[in-house]
Amino acid sequence: MRVALARGGDLARPEATVSREPVRTGASGIDADHLLQQLLPMARELLGRVVGGPTGVPALHAVVVGAAGMATLGDGLRAALPDALVAELGVRRLALAADGVTAYAGALGQRPGAVVAAGTGMIALGTALDTWRRADGWGHLLGDSGGGAWIGRAGLDAAMRAYDGRRGGSAALLALAEERFGPAAGLPARIYPRTDRPAVLASFAPDVARAALDDPVAAGVLREAARHIAEAAAAVCPPGTGSEVALTGGLFKMGEPLLAPLRAELAEQLPYATVVSATGDPLHGALVIAAALAQDRLRLPRDDRLLHVPGEADAS
Repeated sequence: MRVALARGGDLARPEATVSREPVRTGASGIDADHLLQQLLPMARELLGRVVGGPTGVPALHAVVVGAAGMATLGDGLRAALPDALVAELGVRRLALAADGVTAYAGALGQRPGAVVAAGTGMIALGTALDTWRRADGWGHLLGDSGGGAWIGRAGLDAAMRAYDGRRGGSAALLALAEERFGPAAGLPARIYPRTDRPAVLASFAPDVARAALDDPVAAGVLREAARHIAEAAAAVCPPGTGSEVALTGGLFKMGEPLLAPLRAELAEQLPYATVVSATGDPLHGALVIAAALAQDRLRLPRDDRLLHVPGEADAS
C-alpha cells in the first residue's frame, strides 16, 4: 500500500509513504479493517509531516482510495470506509476507485482516451467521459491476457515443451526456467501451491524478454502478448481521430522486445489513435482524482464499482 498527501493542489511534490504488508483479502473481498489498520497511521504520519506536529482530527478536503479488486472485491470497503474516514480523518469528500481508474487518471488525467495498465495482470479502461469501457482485468485464470503472469506462464509452457521434447518448445527458456526455479521436473510442486502464484509466474516474464532477443519462441510469446494488449486497448478506445492511448505499469519496462511488436499492433488495430506517454503512475492518479473532487471538477464518469463517490448517484 502506498499513501500520498498533496497540499493546496500541488500534485508535483506530495508527501508519500509505503507499507510492505499486503492488505488481506478473503471470501468476502478486501479486508476493510486490515486496510484501515494500515492506512490511518500512514495518513496521520503524512499529516504530521505537513502540519509539523500533532494533528488531532484534521480536515482533509478529499481522499481517494484506489485498490486492486475494488470492482469485484470492494463491497466491504464501500460499506466501511466512508464513516471510518470521516470519523478518523475528518474527510470531506471521498472516492473509492478501482486501480485501473487511478492508473487512467495518472496517465491521462481527465482527458478522454484509453489506458492499458499492465504489470502482473492487465486491464484496459477507456472513456469519452460519458461511461467507462473496460476490457480484461479478469485475473490470471480467466484473462489478464498479455500481462506479466500470462507472459511468464506462456514462457514456462514453452520451457516444459522443450523438457518433454514436444513441438513449440524453447531450450533457451528451459535453461532460464531452471536457472530461476530449479529442475524442471519439480516446477509444478514449486508453483501450484503458492498463494502468490500470479506474481511467481510474472517473475519469469523478464526472462522471456531476455530470451526474445535471440530465441524465436520467446519472441513469439511477446508478439502474442502485444496482440492481446492491443486488442484490449482497441475494445475500449473511444472511436474517432485524436483519441489518445497511454501505457502504464511495470510490464512496459521490459523494453523493446515487447514495445516494438506492441507499437506495430496498436498501429494496425488503432490507426486513428495516438500513443502518448503516461503523465504519472496510479498513485499520482489518486491525487489527480482527489484534487478534482475537492474542487468539484471531477469529470471522470461515476460508476458503482469502478469510481464510487459516496453521496452521489452512480452512473451504473
